[in-house]
Amino acid sequence: MAAVESLHYVVNVHAKALSGRVAGPVALVIKDITGPSLAHVAAGVEQEAADRGRLSLVCATRDDPAREDDLVQLMREQHAAAVLLVGGVVPDAAYDRRMAGYAEALDAAGSRLVLVGRPAPAPDLPVTVVDYDNRGGAFQAVSHLLASGHRRVLFLGGEAGLSSADERRAGYRDALRAHGADHAEELDTTGTYTRSSGYVRTRDALGAGLEFTAVFAGSDMVALGALAALREAGLDVPGEVSVVGFDDVPFATDLTPPLTTVRVPYEELGRTAVRLALEREQYPAGDDHVVLGTQLVIRQSVRRLSW
Repeated sequence: MAAVESLHYVVNVHAKALSGRVAGPVALVIKDITGPSLAHVAAGVEQEAADRGRLSLVCATRDDPAREDDLVQLMREQHAAAVLLVGGVVPDAAYDRRMAGYAEALDAAGSRLVLVGRPAPAPDLPVTVVDYDNRGGAFQAVSHLLASGHRRVLFLGGEAGLSSADERRAGYRDALRAHGADHAEELDTTGTYTRSSGYVRTRDALGAGLEFTAVFAGSDMVALGALAALREAGLDVPGEVSVVGFDDVPFATDLTPPLTTVRVPYEELGRTAVRLALEREQYPAGDDHVVLGTQLVIRQSVRRLSW
């Protein structure tokens, strides 16, 4: 023991992993570690992994598929118990091939691929999917606006083809149909989920003279930009224009006015992903694909119009 202390000896965890005597880490692979929603997913992953005596690793791809490939391979070499890929994607043929390759390679190494907020490429692959109800959440948000008397709702949606953005757009259109409101193409816009995108699109809509009494933003960051553009134009929220967001990030309650938005259970997404991956042998086939609910949180950014 004196030699151990004097040499600062540490156990070779790779050797222990090869012998099966150490629990592998849980790896979280995300596009960006600075986004408020993804940070809450990471918190849920870390909490659940820690509760189970597992180390959690967080890696950022910066939206680079080649880096994602490298990170998944690295986690496979590190004997990760599960690799969680988080965030919306464009579900094309290239995506399907990549996910199928990841799933099979990780399964062969005794690990598990978990897709969080991403679609599964095929039903028969060894993959766990943990998603949330984008479409239903958007339907709730727009239905709230329509039930409050708003008939022309500017939609600041995400990029076309992005899985989460397409689902939210579908929910927006579902609500219009359900309430008998016309779908105006000029009010149905696409862009990135950023503050600047929300600002520019709202400013441009106002500058073009488009008529709308409400804004449904595809994310709370987009809503933040919309609020800035409305304020700059001298419009009162909710007195003249109502605004609803999506995500319910922490700053939503601190805005002026506090933002009505759709709450996504981001921490629970992370916890559920870890739990299902590590306990997958206990669940029957078919229970490895779950969809968590979303909830409309009504605050003070929507005004009811007189009929």
